[in-house]
Amino acid sequence: MTVAKGILYVVATPIGNLGDISARGIEVLRQVDLIAAEDTRHTRPLLRHLNIRTPMLAMYEHNEAAQLDKLMACLASGQAIALVSDAGTPLISDPGFPLVRECQRKGIQVSPVPGACAAVAALSASGLATDRFYFEGFPPRTSGARQQRFRGLVAESATLVFYESSHRIRASLTDMATVFGADRKAVLARELTKIHETIVSSELGRLVAALERDADQRKGEFVILVGGALKNSDDVSPEAVRVLDILLEALPVKQAASLAARITGEKKNRLYQLALNNEVDG
Repeated sequence: MTVAKGILYVVATPIGNLGDISARGIEVLRQVDLIAAEDTRHTRPLLRHLNIRTPMLAMYEHNEAAQLDKLMACLASGQAIALVSDAGTPLISDPGFPLVRECQRKGIQVSPVPGACAAVAALSASGLATDRFYFEGFPPRTSGARQQRFRGLVAESATLVFYESSHRIRASLTDMATVFGADRKAVLARELTKIHETIVSSELGRLVAALERDADQRKGEFVILVGGALKNSDDVSPEAVRVLDILLEALPVKQAASLAARITGEKKNRLYQLALNNEVDG
């Protein structure tokens, strides 16, 4: 492939295993005139591994505004630029939004080069409902602000996806258990695609206890997924619960919920979540 001139490429890089980068991503990084990297110290080992010698420029949270004019001038002159973050897809709790927004305002083409994203990777392996999910990024740093944020999400039925660092993982999980309830279903995904990857599905209270027992499980980078709030099964007609229960004996959850909704007139998403989270008796 040949990259076009005067385009900003938003390139996803590996979140752990260097093999996670796409073939197209490699070619774009090799052929562009400049790479705008969140931290050149993080990106340099990847480029060295791929034998890529493209010049880099650091663009991070605190210098985005200062670098914006320079990058826009490069693009206006016909140069091609690749935007990368330390890991994963840029702008997903990472810098880059002002640059992409300015390109859209000025009519400069922005082309995504998809690949790894920790939030989506964790969601795909979580076993929680994926028909609706909210990406919440990093929770606030203080307990009071965190709990306030969580209280605003208690009744949300979509799966909630958070990022968290090793410094605050225990405190954030503890606040989640306090606000959402210790028995709320959740998944803790740690060090995704790295050698110490762990994905644990349990309840928030049990996840807090697990971190208390094992300090090693508090190390690394985390994605926390919290199951959506469920309607009480009493809100679904007894006939719908009975039909769903029978269908689950022979069919996968999604198919059983869809068919039960057609038979009973209940909402498919409600039946799906009831089945997925073991809310149906039997």
